[in-house]
Amino acid sequence: MFDIARYYKAHSVAEAVALRQADPEARLLAGGTDVMIQLHHLNAAYRHIVDIHDLPELKGVSELPDGSIRIGSGTTFTEIIENELVQRRLPMLAEAAATIAGPQIRNVATYGGNICNGATSADSAAPTVALEAELEIAGPDGTRRIPIAGFHTGPGKVALQPAEILVAFHFAPDSHPHVGSHYFKYAMRGAMDIATIGCAAYCQIEDGHFKSLRLAYGVAAPTPVRTPHAEAAAEGQPLTRATLAAIAEAVVADVAPRSSWRAEKEFRLHLIKTLAQRVVACAVERAGGKIL
Repeated sequence: MFDIARYYKAHSVAEAVALRQADPEARLLAGGTDVMIQLHHLNAAYRHIVDIHDLPELKGVSELPDGSIRIGSGTTFTEIIENELVQRRLPMLAEAAATIAGPQIRNVATYGGNICNGATSADSAAPTVALEAELEIAGPDGTRRIPIAGFHTGPGKVALQPAEILVAFHFAPDSHPHVGSHYFKYAMRGAMDIATIGCAAYCQIEDGHFKSLRLAYGVAAPTPVRTPHAEAAAEGQPLTRATLAAIAEAVVADVAPRSSWRAEKEFRLHLIKTLAQRVVACAVERAGGKIL
């Protein structure tokens, strides 16, 4: 039996914000795949619950009039995987979502919960960083929009203020004709496992050269990270194996992997460098290019 002292069911985002403002100890319950574990272990920090599960304001994928895509924070990973708009416009996000846990978890786990849990190993985090999402956040003072960059402030920590709720993710339209992306999760098992390293690449190519590259990792540092040195090594360079090797060498300056029972630091660094080449090469191919 769960040790819940106070349970509130919110019927709107505004009500959920008000409930959290009135009870600062209250934790949000959306999909529950993380919160239920804490309740099972009788974690005293989870005795007050605000239930936001299935709030219509937090659900769904839509294309806005300016061509941007909005994904509600309460959208499940199964819904993301199966959504035609995501498959067409944000295929890397659908690809990453398919690596999360198993079907039963993906049916209930939410995009917002995966990001707000603050784990560097969250499989949606690196793709969201590489896609430069903006976050729509509701709080007592209204709604604000912030970039995903910097949202993760430390292990298990994110930049939400008291009583704030992540409402949605926004992705800008991309008019460039030659773009490609790829996410790869290295884990000890093929399913139901946490990433040893997660790597996300998004590139624009033009006339046989990199126009731009965004390369992001999970579990390569205490928080999900972009890799400015590696990205700079690609910009304007030809689509060659020599460029891929330069990206892999440059990425070392952008990461800070650690040893754990899952993998030694040196092995993680080997994965980071190897995946830099492999994942970027796949993104180039999806953009219509070829590595020479």
